[in-house]
Formats: sequence, structure tokens, C-alpha cells
Amino acid sequence: MTTALLVIDVQESFRQRPLWRTLNNPGLIPNVNRLVEAARAAGDRVVWVLHAEPGTGNLFDPETGHVHVIDELEPAKDDHVVVKTSHNAFSTTNLQQYLTAAGVTAVTVCGLRTEQCVETTARVASDFGYEVTFVTDATGTFPIPHWTAPAGQSVQELLADPRTLAAADVVARTEYALAGRFAAVRTVDDYLGE
Repeated sequence: MTTALLVIDVQESFRQRPLWRTLNNPGLIPNVNRLVEAARAAGDRVVWVLHAEPGTGNLFDPETGHVHVIDELEPAKDDHVVVKTSHNAFSTTNLQQYLTAAGVTAVTVCGLRTEQCVETTARVASDFGYEVTFVTDATGTFPIPHWTAPAGQSVQELLADPRTLAAADVVARTEYALAGRFAAVRTVDDYLGE
């Protein structure tokens, strides 16, 4: 089986947002790095996926200079980098063609946000027939405001709102939704056999 590691949206755009200080997983970057090092050592493909929103002027607009892999991580020259404009890594990129040409049949997913781009990519990959592993402690997310909360809440208002969905609950719901349906849910230690 040929495997590719998909590192999704671990980019400076997120770190520039005030919400970054609420990141649920302080081990995200070291855990992603462990997966990257293991994939390279095994000869697996490493694919860095970045999210861009051109022309918006926000932190995901490439013109702001923040749409690049987070500073502590670095793509190698043999790694593949794709830039997406949708929630999943397939719809607006050449990722599927790249994986097919490389003979990849299994993907391991990690990155930001657990329930958004990482989960969505895992679901689409499963639908495309890949064997999917979701490495839960190599993902990260943030508390989610209630859908009726006013737009533009500050971080303090978000955290004070009793309707806010805690990041731990977001992760648990994602694990329940994916496990046994779309992906094998594993920890970094379990995945690496440590």
C-alpha cells in the first residue's frame, strides 16, 4: 500500500487570528512534525495543503503574506504543496490526480481545523476510495460560536457565551462521526507504533 500524509491548513493565517490562543491542542505542531518525519523516513508522500481566499483582504488572502506553512514546519523539496479554496483538499486542487499518479491508495490526515477542513478532506478521501487514517491528536481546533451568536464576537465574548461549543466537544463529535464510517481514528503514538 502506498500512503500519503496530508497536512491540512497548518499555516500562519490561523496563528494571526485572535482565536489562536484558544487552540485546543498545544501539541499540534510537534505531533504534525512527528508524522512528517515518519512519513519521509518510510518513503511516503507528504502533501502540504494550504487554504487561500484570494481577493478577500483577510488573513487567508495570499496578498497578506500569511498563506504559508507555519514557521516551525517546513516542506521539503520533494513534498507536494497544493492551495485550495474549498473546505476539502480535493475539489479545487489537483490533489486526486497527484495521488493517482503516485499510486497512493491510503491517506493519513492531520491539521487545522479538526471538524472543518481535516474532517471534510477525510470524508471526501473515503468517498474517493482511499483508506483513510485520521490522526486526532495531530489536529487542532477552536471553540465554535452558537449559530445564532452575533457576528464579530470577541474571543472573550465567545468564551463567555454558554452556547459556545467547546473545542473538546468538537473533537469528540468529529471522532464519533468519522470512526468506522470514513476513517480509522488514531493517536500519533498508536499510528507510529510507539
